[in-house]
Amino acid sequence: MNEFKALTQSKTFWGAIVALGGSALTLGHYSLSTADAAQAVDLLSGIAGAVGGLIAIYGRVTASKKIGSAS
Repeated sequence: MNEFKALTQSKTFWGAIVALGGSALTLGHYSLSTADAAQAVDLLSGIAGAVGGLIAIYGRVTASKKIGSAS
């Protein structure tokens, strides 16, 4: 496993966020089913990907230098 990806692209990261959120809900006497938790992970992962794409596009549009080789 030599490939890297951003933390927000990891389903494990989003799963941990949902698990923490589920724990917080439990403290507030709410419950989160396994199916709801899985759906929340997929939703948050999709949102994170979309936000990342928008930031990349914004970065390219507002960039002050062209993409190309240094030569």
